[in-house]
Parts: sequence; C-alpha cells; structure tokens
Amino acid sequence: MAHYDGVFNALGLREWCDAGKEDGPMTMAQLLAQAQGADANETTGPLPFPSLDSLHEACGKIPQTREMTAGLERFFLDAKDSLKVVLDPLTQPLSWMLDGALWLFTSTPWWILIPLLIALTWWVSRSKPVTIFVALSFAFLGAIDHLEVAVATLSIIFVCTGLCVLIGVPIGIAMSKYDGLQKTGIPVLDLLQTLPTFVYLIPLIFLFSVTESKLYGIAIILYAVVPVIRLTDLGIRLVDKDVIEAADAFGMTSKQKLFKVEIPLALPNIMAGVNQTIMMSLAMVVIASLVSAPGLGVLVLRGIRNLEIGVGLIAGLGIVLLAVMLDRTSKAALARVDVSRSTR
Repeated sequence: MAHYDGVFNALGLREWCDAGKEDGPMTMAQLLAQAQGADANETTGPLPFPSLDSLHEACGKIPQTREMTAGLERFFLDAKDSLKVVLDPLTQPLSWMLDGALWLFTSTPWWILIPLLIALTWWVSRSKPVTIFVALSFAFLGAIDHLEVAVATLSIIFVCTGLCVLIGVPIGIAMSKYDGLQKTGIPVLDLLQTLPTFVYLIPLIFLFSVTESKLYGIAIILYAVVPVIRLTDLGIRLVDKDVIEAADAFGMTSKQKLFKVEIPLALPNIMAGVNQTIMMSLAMVVIASLVSAPGLGVLVLRGIRNLEIGVGLIAGLGIVLLAVMLDRTSKAALARVDVSRSTR
C-alpha cells in the first residue's frame, strides 16, 4: 500500500486512479529494492514529500517525474529539424570566423605572430610592465612547447569576445533606454549567468555536430555576453542627469547624446564589462574542450582522463598566464580611459 492511498480513497478518486492504470518502467529506487529482495511497492519509513512519483504510487493517473522529462526531450527532438533549418545558416558564419581565426593564429610563424601580439598589447595598454609581462609569458609558453595550443585558445577568445562586445553593447544600450526591455532582459541574463556551464552544451550537442566550431562558439558567447550587457546598461544609466539636461539644452539629438555624451561617460563601465567577458570566455573555453574546442583545454581534459597530473597542471598554468595577460591588458586599457577622461 502506498503512502497516499488513503488520501485518494477519502476523496473518492480510487476508481478514477485505477481506471486504465499502466505501470511504467520502474524507478531506480524500485530497481534497487527489487535487487535487495524487498517489495518494490512496500511503504516504509516516514511520510515522503507528495512528489509526482510518490503520488503516482497511490494514483496511476498522475504522471511520473520521468514522464515530464521525457516529454521535454521529445518536444526538443521534434523541434530539432525546424530549429536547424533556421539556426544553421545564421550560425554558420561563426564557424567560419572561428576556423579562420584558428588557422590564422596557428599558421602564422611565431616570429611574426608574437611580436604583433606584443605590439597590440602596447598599443592597447601603453604600459611597459604589462607589455614586458606579456612578452615573458609568451616566451615561457614557447619554452615549454605550449605556444601553439595557447595561441589556439587565444584565437577563440578574440573571436568570441569581439562578438560578445558587438552583441552585448547594443543590447545594453537598448536596455538602458527602455525600462520594459530591462525588466524582460534581467531574468534572461540571470538565467544565463547562473546556468551551470555544462548545461549550455546539452541542447547544442543535439542541434549541431560535435565537430562544428559553432557549437562551442555559441556556448562561449551565451555564457560570456552577460557582463558586458549588464555593465553597459548600468554605465549609461549612471550618467549624470545634469549632463543629459545640458546636452538637451544645447539641442543635441538622441543619437548625438548617445555617441558624444553617454557612451564616453559610460566607457569605464563598458570596459569593465569587457574585462569580465574576457575572463568568462576563457573559463568556458576549458569546458568547451569537451566538444572539440582546441587549445589548452584539450590538455587539461587529457590530464583528467588519463590521470596525467603534470600535463593537466602545466596546461592549467598556461590558462592562468593567458588569463593574467588578458586581465592586465584590459585593466591597463581601462586605466587609460579613466586618465583620458579625467584630463579633459
């Protein structure tokens, strides 16, 4: 007898519950009980929470939890072909960009690529300590034969971070202008920011081939785009109202106010969002190695699978170096923005 039989009997629902009752596959608890020689339907212990499975034991008309999850899976699989028709052409350029960047970074000779990256660091940061640190880090990665996989990871970061900025900044601006859009967007951003990283890969694996670069590219962008959207929205909303009123008094149009007043004043917040987006992209690249993303994450995964402690730790050290390089460079660029704004 199930725990909640008495409830359905008292409500006079026994005939309805038993009509057309079909026993589905046994739950894991029932299988374990049967393996131990116990009655799978025996009710022992305290009263369980009235979950779907507990109520199903007393009333067969109530669906089980696994029926809900199976229904969700069937819905997703039924919509798969229609989604692919729409998403494949939209996301194919992402695969081309990722593959092209990977080819460019890995096929360019190191004596051309590394000086260019160091020059880019100096141009962005104008900081000698940061530039020297980046040069020494690349020299160390080359000395331990991790330069090629490091630049492969860097190519993914460049593409995904660039797309995050192109997508996130306009969305953040729109959210700052329309309160309704912000109220709608905040729950979506909360979902994207709190969803476990592995969960991003589940629907994408069903939609795209594991060998397609856009699979991990979409996962990285969805995971990393949130900070730049949030901080762009926040930065523009924090612009002093007196400055906006002064711009209105000078007869500026909305477009002129946005590009000449609001975005320049919000730039430190936007740059802080870009910094966080870079860090989150790098974190997701390691997880994306599970679905064929190249780079240092592959070596980390190899260290876990084969219990090669040294391989995993050295690859982890390379990821840390990349993270510090990108962090210090972006923060130096942010400091330049702050200094230029204060000297105006």
